[in-house]
Amino acid sequence: MSRGYQYGYSDIEFEMHDVDSRQKKASTMVAVLNDYINGPLDGLSVLNVGGSTGIIDNYLSEYFLSVIGIDIDEKAINSARDNFSKDNLSFDIGDAMELPYEDETFDIVISSHIYEHVPDTGKMMTEIYRVLKDDGVCYFAGSNRIMWDEPHYHLPLLSVVPVFMSHIYLRAFRNVDYYYERHLTYWGLKKMVKDFKVIDYTEKIILNPTKYETEYMIKPGSLKAKLASWLTKYVMWLSPGYIWLLKKRDL
Repeated sequence: MSRGYQYGYSDIEFEMHDVDSRQKKASTMVAVLNDYINGPLDGLSVLNVGGSTGIIDNYLSEYFLSVIGIDIDEKAINSARDNFSKDNLSFDIGDAMELPYEDETFDIVISSHIYEHVPDTGKMMTEIYRVLKDDGVCYFAGSNRIMWDEPHYHLPLLSVVPVFMSHIYLRAFRNVDYYYERHLTYWGLKKMVKDFKVIDYTEKIILNPTKYETEYMIKPGSLKAKLASWLTKYVMWLSPGYIWLLKKRDL
């Protein structure tokens, strides 16, 4: 898997600059972590892997002791540094597969919808495990390969078709030469996080979107909410996405 445009992802993906949508994602992170930790957050350190333009990091800095956003996209990090300045907030240019931090540095590591952009997800998860404190937790959010609407290009079943066909599909309908993203199935994701204990928040969030600040995705009582609830209860492997908290298994 080539890195391709990932070095300048924020140049082509408008959502990285969308304050409203990024803050909504951050509010869900805070709600989930607050529910799980069930105690003060303001003494905890956070690393956001793939933080891009810093909007999420800036939001998180209002709740946590310290926040570092890291991304391979140099323009995104420079934008974050230009727009956000706080004593407890910093931004680094770096690779998710080679995090430039000491072992057991962070109480919380965020990995939200970035795994499909990383050439070697095994290396990324090994690095997250390494920099996470023994009693820390990783907030992981990721899409399922088995989904109707591929979120980057909004083409039906783009992530499902074989890779060689996905390139042709993109060229035909989006004038894009190469499909860089590599989504995993539910079982592929479980294998990817095999060194962690998985605390699955997916169903909890679907059943109580108000509590977890996800009403922007799932309107309570809607048909979408009912379908999502049924999927996560009976066929979790068909859920379009997951939110997990990951703990080190050896504790």
